[in-house]
Amino acid sequence: MTLEQLRIFVAVAEREHVTQAAHDLHLTQSAVSAAITSLEGRYAIKLFDRIGRRIALTDAGRTFLEEAKAILVRATDGEAVLSDLADFRRGELAIAASQTIGTYWIPRVIQTFRESFPGIRVTLELGNTEFVAGRLRDGAALLGFVEGPVDEPSLAVDHLFEDELVLVAAPGDPWLARRGNMSDRLRSARWVLREKGSGTRVALEQTLAHYGLSAEDVDVALELPSNETVRIAVEAGGGVTVLSHMVAGAALAAGTLVQVETPLPGRGFHALRHRERYFGRAAAAFVDLVRPGPFGMRPVSATR
Repeated sequence: MTLEQLRIFVAVAEREHVTQAAHDLHLTQSAVSAAITSLEGRYAIKLFDRIGRRIALTDAGRTFLEEAKAILVRATDGEAVLSDLADFRRGELAIAASQTIGTYWIPRVIQTFRESFPGIRVTLELGNTEFVAGRLRDGAALLGFVEGPVDEPSLAVDHLFEDELVLVAAPGDPWLARRGNMSDRLRSARWVLREKGSGTRVALEQTLAHYGLSAEDVDVALELPSNETVRIAVEAGGGVTVLSHMVAGAALAAGTLVQVETPLPGRGFHALRHRERYFGRAAAAFVDLVRPGPFGMRPVSATR
């Protein structure tokens, strides 16, 4: 059994699709199939059921999946130790980030990091806050960056900096002409929301709570899976929303969104790591770049 066979098995098991796993691993479909066949043949055990064109894990496959993932995590930690010993000449740093910080902030940090450590390969996955926490729990990522609250005993949470939230609408939205106290105005608005589990959704719910409201008290016109789709829907007149200034800044400057001046609760961006995993110098150097300060990069919302 080799680590490559384990990586292939985990990829196929998570996707339940040989072709997709081969594509994501940059391997041929025949190479992936051969690795699975070799594992099953060597140990005379069936890991997958073939059901038409799809595959599904057997009971034995589900049991083995957890062990295979644990082995790969330990191997990755071993590589991190060797990378430290080799003074960053080679290695890999797997990162997961929620959409606001992952789209509008982390790519700049990755580029700066690579200029200093060209031998370290950085991979980035995007999802909502729940997704990021899950990737760290599973050992698929070493570092996580989120804007939502995380209550997970196995994860260490490190505050980085404060985000700036803005209440926005399209310039021609009739709601902008409404008068009255802000609680009544928010109740009367049509809202465009992110999905549950996202940090932006939590921030919006905290904004409503600040004015004595909940998501059930307002008219939710749309619920969308990304900041970009929310922004575009609001620009098109779909309703109002609360977004990070990182997301809305360019549209505000272009005049396709307008900001409604009102006090909003703040939220913080956080770095996550698993308490039981090796946290090497490469990961620490990356976090130092994310953190504002003498050696870190200032967040976009702080430089406008």
